[in-house]
Amino acid sequence: MRPVAVKQNFAAIDVGTNSFHLIVVEYDPRTQQFRTLAREKELVRLGTGSTDMKYLSEAAMTRGIQTLRLFKKIAGAFNAPIRAIATSAVREALNQEEFIRRAKTEAGVKLEVASGVEEARLIYLGVVQALPVFNRKVLCIDIGGGSTEYVVGKQKRILTSNSIKLGAVRLTDRFFPSGVVTEKRVKECRKFVRGTLTPIVRTVGRHDYRQVIGSSGTIANIAKIILAARGERSEQSLNNVRFTDKELYAAVESILSIRTAEERVRIEGLDQSRADIIPAGAIILEQTFKEFGITEMTVSEYALREGIILDTAEQSMRQPFFHHLSDIRYNSVINLSRQFHNEIEHGTHVADLALKIFDQTQSMHKLTAVEREYLEAAALLHEIGLSISHALHHRHSYYIIKNGELLGFTENEKEVIANVARYHRKSHPKLKHEGFRTLSAEDQDVVVRLAAILRIADGLDRTHAGKIVNVTVRRNRTNTRMIISSKKKNDLEIEFWGAERKKELFEERYRTSLTFEHKRV
Repeated sequence: MRPVAVKQNFAAIDVGTNSFHLIVVEYDPRTQQFRTLAREKELVRLGTGSTDMKYLSEAAMTRGIQTLRLFKKIAGAFNAPIRAIATSAVREALNQEEFIRRAKTEAGVKLEVASGVEEARLIYLGVVQALPVFNRKVLCIDIGGGSTEYVVGKQKRILTSNSIKLGAVRLTDRFFPSGVVTEKRVKECRKFVRGTLTPIVRTVGRHDYRQVIGSSGTIANIAKIILAARGERSEQSLNNVRFTDKELYAAVESILSIRTAEERVRIEGLDQSRADIIPAGAIILEQTFKEFGITEMTVSEYALREGIILDTAEQSMRQPFFHHLSDIRYNSVINLSRQFHNEIEHGTHVADLALKIFDQTQSMHKLTAVEREYLEAAALLHEIGLSISHALHHRHSYYIIKNGELLGFTENEKEVIANVARYHRKSHPKLKHEGFRTLSAEDQDVVVRLAAILRIADGLDRTHAGKIVNVTVRRNRTNTRMIISSKKKNDLEIEFWGAERKKELFEERYRTSLTFEHKRV
């Protein structure tokens, strides 16, 4: 009998450059819909900088931690587990580890850092839930404080995604300090945006999209200004609101005609907290319209935070929302594997053995389905570095996975997976290894537990011949036995030798002696 699906609460935090956003929902797996229980937004201004946001200031980190504490309490009131995703400000900061550590220790919130392409994917996932566009090819544009994302997609497929360093806060710091607008600065900003957009226009222009969708603060606020100019109530829902290029250009002109932020707050429909950064955001949208030839935009009230909710609920409940999204991670791993001519058959067999061991040793490692996916990805990619070097391929595997475009995984998840793959051979995890040292203590432990399993699985396919069809784990208080099954009367001497050589980490971490036995089926 199938278990009865029950409703579950989830919370998502969008740790943005300008603002932090919280959403708490109740998700019903039977209808695959969620009901919003709480929404909060706090202006934090976490990131500053006219080019790269190299450092998070002490004051900005303190504001961020205070906001995360508040959001944690709100989510706790609904008994909702939190998933927090940080974007460009944290992604670029050289001291990001300090902020991530403080978020965990001082606010009790674990931060994940999304790559640009992963941020774009999550935004797209949120947007297509808000509007009836699933069967159309659409261009989604999301203007944030530090970056702007451009995604073309249809149904489950993301056809192209780009994240570029054009953001309302970033360009304000560069061209409009203190929110002061001059004709010269406007001209320089427009030129800069056009130049930055050039390669994106070429890439996106290859796709014949049918509709343009805009999301997040800058676009939503400009939509409110346009509604006010129409004489319509800006308090209404913005979802599915449409505006034309002419309406946009009129709104931008009114914004840029006012010199200071103090005077700009009088614009009807303008969010006062955006009075200093709206000129930069307006120019980004204006030039996007002109360079892409956009004549109309539809507003989505859903964006990154809703995408986080849907992605998290799917991972938690193992249920694809569109009956296809669960394969995003797997497909991105396979695509990366093919790019580097990785031996997919061996990786798949090692992954199968590793997951069999993982499932039967759950009482030992006490890890979840999330870490199970890390193990699968690491197993599939553990030898990807062979395309560069044999002797040091484990190190090259680490580098390729860490820097590869793996849709569905955050930067931190990629770091964990890369480390697990790195330790499938040679040295055990050590703090003197930089990639391992920079992980949190919790993630270091996850790497050790998973690497211990991966090493054995890889050893059991030493010949890359796929001789072993099953592993059965039996254990008592002091000893663990792995009963190895093969269909034919195969010579497994090399497989057993490979596993014996790699069992030490498993024995150390799980405090057990490990032996192998052969059973022919």
